[in-house]
Amino acid sequence: MPENEPTAELNTEFSSPDATARPWAEVEAVLAESEMFWLSTVRRDGRAHVAPLPAMWLDGALHFCSGAHEQKSTNLASDARCVLTTGTNQYTSGLDVVVEGTAERVTDEALLGRLAALWKSKIDWEFEVVDGTFREPGRGGGVAVVFGVRPAKVLAFGKGEPYSQTRYRFGTTAGG
Repeated sequence: MPENEPTAELNTEFSSPDATARPWAEVEAVLAESEMFWLSTVRRDGRAHVAPLPAMWLDGALHFCSGAHEQKSTNLASDARCVLTTGTNQYTSGLDVVVEGTAERVTDEALLGRLAALWKSKIDWEFEVVDGTFREPGRGGGVAVVFGVRPAKVLAFGKGEPYSQTRYRFGTTAGG
C-alpha cells in the first residue's frame, strides 16, 4: 500500500445517481488478486502496443517481467510511461481497474527474491534471481527483466447497479 492512501474522486457524470466512490482497499484487493493484466505501451513511431501478462502487486506497485528484447521492453526503454488494466469480462458485475504510471527496472536482489516467491505462490511460475534479472530454471538461460509501476493515477469502474467511476490521485501528478 502506498505511504498515503490516494484521494478518491467519484466521477458523477459516468456513475449511477446513488453511486459512491469505491474504497481504495477494494481496488487494492483487485490488484493483489488478479493474475492477468493488459500492458499498454507506445512504440517509438507512436503506434500502440498491448500485451497480456501476469503482474504482481507488492509494496504499492505492480510488477511484471519481459524478455529484454521483447517489444514491450523496447518500448519502455524509449518511453517508460505505460498503462496496466485488469478486471472482468462481465458487463454487469465486477470491478475493472486501470493503472497509469511509469515503469522502472527492478534490480534489487532482495525485492526480486520476494517477487519470484510471489510469482511461484500465485501462479506457479518459477524464477531464479540472477544478476538483477529473472531466469526460468531449465529453459536455456533466457533472461527476463522486471519492471515496477507505481500508480500515478488509477481509475476503477464498478459494474452493475450502482455503476461507478472513481479516480484515485497519488500525491501530485502532472497532466492528470
